[in-house]
Amino acid sequence: MKLKSLFAVVIITAGILFATPLPAQPGGPGGDPDAEIPIDGGIGLLIAAGVAYGAKKAYDKRKSDKGKP
Repeated sequence: MKLKSLFAVVIITAGILFATPLPAQPGGPGGDPDAEIPIDGGIGLLIAAGVAYGAKKAYDKRKSDKGKP
């Protein structure tokens, strides 16, 4: 069992150490110099998920308090 876990650690370490990133192909020669960049970046989705999570927690709390004498 110990030999198996040691072998797994060695293989994973070798994979991490010997993995070399390949260079990407160069981009095209032109492009729009004033390209707009989205600032949101998914923050809206995170806020919506937080609101939904909070609403669910409040609903569950209210439901559990309703059953108590």
